[in-house]
Amino acid sequence: MSYHSNLSSAATLPTIYRHRSIRKFTDEALTDEQREAIWEAGRAASSSSFMQSVHIIRVTDMEKRAALSEVAANQKYVRTAAEFWVFCVDYTKHKLAVPEAQLDWTEGMIIGAVDAGIMAQNCLLAAESLGLGGVYIGSLRNDVQRAAELLELPQLTFPLFGLCLGYPAQDPMYRPRLPLDTLVSENRYRPLDPAKLAAYDEQLTVYYRERSGLDLNWSKAVANNFAQPVRPQILPFLHQQGLAKR
Repeated sequence: MSYHSNLSSAATLPTIYRHRSIRKFTDEALTDEQREAIWEAGRAASSSSFMQSVHIIRVTDMEKRAALSEVAANQKYVRTAAEFWVFCVDYTKHKLAVPEAQLDWTEGMIIGAVDAGIMAQNCLLAAESLGLGGVYIGSLRNDVQRAAELLELPQLTFPLFGLCLGYPAQDPMYRPRLPLDTLVSENRYRPLDPAKLAAYDEQLTVYYRERSGLDLNWSKAVANNFAQPVRPQILPFLHQQGLAKR
């Protein structure tokens, strides 16, 4: 049975093209109808082999929100957004349905992560079409053990990322993306043209300088993100949860 909402929403392509990450929100709350419409949009998302291996936790306990904000590099909008949801890989329902199911393969984790990403993007686009804004919170994985404890996650689950939602209290600059012809090729992989990378770095240098006075571009961001071990606690935690063991 399909879900029908009486809410008025913006057209799809303009909504997608207007996307900005929103980190400042008004105090206005979402309605129950808005939440349900957004969740239904997520539920309608594609799912690998129809495994539907995702669980969303809506966090309304403000003490828990504050603790999760600390886990997520003290990003205050985790506390201040009207809504904060955590998207988890979830195989507990599969274990319940089929106790002998082999759920510890790495492919299973990939399936869950892909499903969660698709579902979350459906949710965010639906929210944006309703005049809301949001931002993903991947830094929940900074201390994935603590995040899991706060959310009381059982075995065969993993907290992938959070999503803040609310009414925007800012209109940030558009962050230029890599040129389309550096992201799409035909029939075979086409390596990135160094000249196009240099031009893109120059474009982003201007963006970061104007937005926040930072001396930053895409190449420098890559260097910053991958100059040291990247959350090495993730693999042991996955194994602890009974995931990605082989």
